[in-house]
Amino acid sequence: MVKSSKGFRSRTRGVLTKEPRERGLRPVTQYLKSFEVGEKVTIKLEASDPHGQPHPRYQGRTCTVLGRIGRAYRLEFVDGGKRKQLIATPIHLQRTSASAPKESKDA
Repeated sequence: MVKSSKGFRSRTRGVLTKEPRERGLRPVTQYLKSFEVGEKVTIKLEASDPHGQPHPRYQGRTCTVLGRIGRAYRLEFVDGGKRKQLIATPIHLQRTSASAPKESKDA
């Protein structure tokens, strides 16, 4: 038997597969998203851009933004009772609905 590959993107067929209408590169605005310190974001991997992509095991994880490093962001989350940090570019991050700004009802 041949030894199976253990590369960075191994076993990610379902996670990194796009639907036919979603294929290709994302719009430029997705690369230019900005987040504030303390904001909650969800890791949603973008298969078309491997740069600044966190490890696929963190797909769907909710994190807190700690700060900006160049064009990427430092994120923090709790994994098995321990605090962990990782770095990801904005194309792989998505705002959570809980951190969206509240709309005032004064109209």
